[in-house]
Amino acid sequence: MRLFYRKVGEGPPLIILHGLFGSSDNWMTIARIISKSFTVYLPDQRNHGRSPHDQVHDYDSMSDDLYELVKELDLRKFFLAGHSMGGRTALKFAIKWPEMLHGLMIADISPVSDEKSKFQAYNEHYRILRAIIDTDISKAASRSDADKMLSERIPSERIRRLILKNLDRNENNSFSWKLNAQSLLSNLDKIVEGLSVPAQITGFPVIFLKGETSEYISKDDVTEIYRLFPAAEIRVVKNAGHWLHADNPEAVSEALLSMLDN
Repeated sequence: MRLFYRKVGEGPPLIILHGLFGSSDNWMTIARIISKSFTVYLPDQRNHGRSPHDQVHDYDSMSDDLYELVKELDLRKFFLAGHSMGGRTALKFAIKWPEMLHGLMIADISPVSDEKSKFQAYNEHYRILRAIIDTDISKAASRSDADKMLSERIPSERIRRLILKNLDRNENNSFSWKLNAQSLLSNLDKIVEGLSVPAQITGFPVIFLKGETSEYISKDDVTEIYRLFPAAEIRVVKNAGHWLHADNPEAVSEALLSMLDN
């Protein structure tokens, strides 16, 4: 699948993958901060943003999409980062094509997922996707109207702000969704599923970022991270939850830049 992407900066190539409900635009602030050190590529993953929609949505397909983009860009070796769902896509790519990476940064997600964390993540995302699907957003006259319509099902203002970034204006000036919520819902079990962790992967620097107040990386996950990447560095991002790139962009930018020092 040919992905839409944005390009910012100059220097060695770095690809950053957004998470579920996100888009390339979510990482533009950080891309600009590090643009003097990296050429940053920000793709929209399948069923998100301006990239194509498809009935299939799993980590094999998303890592293959990334491989296709890498070939299109003619990148033989590059730095890779990903947040949440994008982090697992990046991990899947690293498992399949480790020889193509200069460095890897994973933001607030673990390679594995136990039954409790899968259950919690599934229920949270299911509630959001059902709200998107069940809300006739075409009846909204403005973004504030859309926000009010979603507020009945999604009480968190912060999550609504993230979701509303997916609004698009049609030719008739009515709103529609850029993301393919129905496909994401149909594949939600695959999205919250952890990866099969193979033998150790070495040969490039690996950084895991954990939001200080986030529960997406547990103590048990840390053991699995070190089993897969024995030389990994795990950093806690202060004053940050799961959306750590929005909560503390300076710390996330610093972590990305530090990959150049190894």
